[in-house]
This record gives sequence, C-alpha cells and structure tokens, in this order.
Amino acid sequence: MQQPVHSPHDMTPTDYRAAVFDLDGVVTNTARIHCQAWRKLFDGYLAERAERDGEPFQAFDPDNDYRRYVDGKPRYDGVSSFLEARGIQLPFGSPADLPDEETICGLGNCKQRYFEQFLTAEGVDVFASSVAFIESVRKAGLQTALVSSSRNAQDILVRTGLDHLFDAVVDGIEAERLGLCGKPHPDIFRHAASLLSVPPAEALAVEDALSGVEAADRAGFGLVVGIDRARQRDELLAHGADIVVDDLAELMPHDAANEGAIPNALDGFERLAEQFGERHPVVFLDYDGTLTPIVDRPEQAVLDDAMRHTLERLAERCTVAIVSGRDRANVAELVGIDTLVYAGSHGFDIAGPGGLHMQHDRAAEFLSALDEAETQLRTRLSHVSGVLVERKRFAIAVHYRLVEEGDVERVETAVAAVAGHQPQLRRTGGKKVFELRPQLPWDKGKAVVWLLEALGVAEDAVVPLYIGDDETDEDAFVALREHNGLGIFVGDVTQATAASYRLDDTEAVGRFLDRLAATQGNAS
Repeated sequence: MQQPVHSPHDMTPTDYRAAVFDLDGVVTNTARIHCQAWRKLFDGYLAERAERDGEPFQAFDPDNDYRRYVDGKPRYDGVSSFLEARGIQLPFGSPADLPDEETICGLGNCKQRYFEQFLTAEGVDVFASSVAFIESVRKAGLQTALVSSSRNAQDILVRTGLDHLFDAVVDGIEAERLGLCGKPHPDIFRHAASLLSVPPAEALAVEDALSGVEAADRAGFGLVVGIDRARQRDELLAHGADIVVDDLAELMPHDAANEGAIPNALDGFERLAEQFGERHPVVFLDYDGTLTPIVDRPEQAVLDDAMRHTLERLAERCTVAIVSGRDRANVAELVGIDTLVYAGSHGFDIAGPGGLHMQHDRAAEFLSALDEAETQLRTRLSHVSGVLVERKRFAIAVHYRLVEEGDVERVETAVAAVAGHQPQLRRTGGKKVFELRPQLPWDKGKAVVWLLEALGVAEDAVVPLYIGDDETDEDAFVALREHNGLGIFVGDVTQATAASYRLDDTEAVGRFLDRLAATQGNAS
C-alpha cells in the first residue's frame, strides 16, 4: 500500500492499515479512577507538608493538574512532573520503595496502591461506542493495538473481556522491559506499529491525553485523533491531534454507518428466529424512543393501547423487562402491566413479580451529592429558556430539546461545571439530554446481566434480546454479546452501534414484538 497522499483531515479510518488506541479515557473510563488516586495521593502529601513544614496548602486540581502533569504519563514521570510544577524536589529513589517513603518512587507506589483500592471497589466502566468502533475497524480489515503507560493495562483488559480486540499490547510493564520512554516521547507508539508490521504513516492513533496525542504525532502517525473527554479541544490540536471528536462514533467507518450494514430485524425475522432453536427469548426494552416516540417533554411519552396489548401478550409467553432511565415507579405507572419486570434509573432500582427487588447497595450514598447538584443546576440554568431539569431518585436529567440552538452550549457548560464540583457524580448523555449519575460502575448492561442471574434462567436455555434507541442502551448491547444475546437498535443508524439488528421506529418495534409473541405459541 502506498503511503497516504491526502491531508489527514480528508481521510477516514479505513484509509489506513492499522489503528492504535490508548486505554484510559479512550477504551475504558479508568481515567477517572486514576484521577481519584492521584488526587488522594497529592492532597494527602501536600497536606502533610503544610502541617510539617508550614507550606501553604494548594490542593491537587482534578481538572487542570491532572491533564497537564499526570494524564497519560508513566507513574513516576507523573509524580516528577507535578512536583516540579509545585517547586518540590525529591530524590528519585527506587521502584522497590515502600508507599510511605518520601521519594518519587515511593509516592508513585502509593498512587498505585490507591488505584488498586479504587479499582477493586468501583470496577471498570467501558466506553461502549469505542468498543463498537474498534470492532468496526477490525471488520474493515485494520489491525489494532493498544498502548498504555499504565502497568495495569493487561489486567484491565482481562477484567473487561476486551483483550480479544487487540493484536498487540504495549503497556507500562513492556515499556520498562524494553527501555522505552513514556509519553510524550514517541517510543511506545512506534513500537506498537512495528509489532503490527505497519509503518506509522499508514496507521491512525486515538488518544485523549495531551501527552498521548503529542507522542503519536512525534511517532509520525498518519492520522492522530484526539477524544475530547475534558473540554480541551484546542489544546489537543495544539499538541498534535489532526482532528478532535467528542466520541469515536463520529469516525465510524462509512460501511458501518450505513443502515444497510445492520440488518433490519423485521426483514430478517426468520433468520433471527432461527437463532433461537429450542431456546426462549428474554426481552429487555427501553421505554422512551423505543416503546413511545421521542417527545418534547418527558410527561408526554404515553404508551398507546396497541403497544400495551402487545406487551401483555408477549409477557404471557416469556419474561419481559423494561429498562429505563426513568424512575422505576414512574415507568411502571406509565406501562401499567404488573407481570413485567421494571428496572429504573438505568438499573439502579429493580422490581418484578415474585418478590424480585434490588436497589444498588451504594446508590443511597450519592443522594446528598445529587441534591446539591440539582440545586446548582436549577440556579445556573434558571435564565435559559426551554431547559428542563428533571430530578430522578438516582440521577438528574437536563433536557435541552426545547432550548434555542445558541443556548445549548450554555447548558452543556453549566452541566460540566456542576459535574466538576461533584466528584461523586459522572456526566453522561443521550438524545437531547445531559445526565448526572452516581460515580459507580453500574449501567443498563450490568443491570441486564444481574437480571439474567436473578431470574435464574440457564444461559443455554434463553436468548436475551435488548431493544433500545439511545447511547445509554449501548452498554446493554455490549453486555449481551457476552451472554449469547442480541441487541436491536431503534431509529436511523448514524453512529457506531454494538447492536446486531435495527428497527426503523416505535411502530416497527410493536410489529416485531407481535411477531415474536407469535413464535412463542400459546400462553402457558
């Protein structure tokens, strides 16, 4: 293959032979856990120096300090970079130093201990759209590699079941073994390309850290993509990114973006039904945009009688669960069928027939943070016409469907600012909505897996189906792939999706569920 001759800005991912991805902040959301660990380390250490030496205490800034000094760098380099910025000099020490030793290595090892504690307590979140993108470029014939300064990368890949997505991995352990310099030096990116036997100019790199895009640029990659997780678009471009996106779905290969690449579940119903064999479906359904059309205000999403009858008929033949971002009580009232399972607040609150009940055991810890965030949001957004702040028990949704286009950025900025002051909450999104949720490793995908276990169904006896229309449903699509399930996306497929099938709209969902019920015979 000849080297690319066009500007990187004119290229698409499938114009390259390989793709190299960072881990933290690109594939997994472990960046937030790293940030928590760095913050605990430096705040504790700086407070100790303030008390011991009389130095003024200035806390670690989880936004600016994290991005500028530690994000994407090997652990000891991060310690050195931050302390240098604060005018603090310490001996380097040895990698064998204990976590309580006042050396660069001692502090770095202390950070690692905190990271492992947070990782064990909170688990790992995966960016579903990134997984779908990686799968799509692999299907298009690209080789893939993962690079990470973290010594935990291999463990995290195994924990998340993503190790099969990469043909090569260069992590902190391998870099140290080979004597490779860490980011922003280009070494690990060049080594990853060599493992794939692809010249860097014929590969693309994806990073979210300033040091990472600089490293990929210095390595000579043909396309350097920056993901703007921290509202630093201009800085990513200045450090070497050719393009910056909010999400990898924006760079989905053309064939994957084409609706024809994902079969229509009605057109291909017979083939889909053949996959059941002797197994029975367990059906999981989103509510808004799936069972009811998208409307301007949440209270206007009313289930029609025909869809309700279809759900009743299906529930007589197999297990049906509604998995919604709405409060459980609210969605249960809207559907009004007591033989269904209801999972509200993205699965934080679940109840169903036979005494089935689960509320995430840590969710209540976040209620005070949600209360404070709600107050701050209502104050900040009180002068924005059309915005709707909807408080749920375990989340806050900020709807901007009725907001003037010129004011949407004000809404996003306000939500980001409140999220920045509430480290217990994480910011997510959906169709014309921003949302704040507890900073816990829980989502619709984990809720669906929990339900399959709680229902006591043998995995080889059922086929889980999940039908949804929003990015929050991608977590469920990804999770069900690991449980022999199928995802069905509702609407126009304009971004990467982990779903296996699609349906055009809510009317098509009703027709599909009618046909599905018919395949299950008479009610038992």
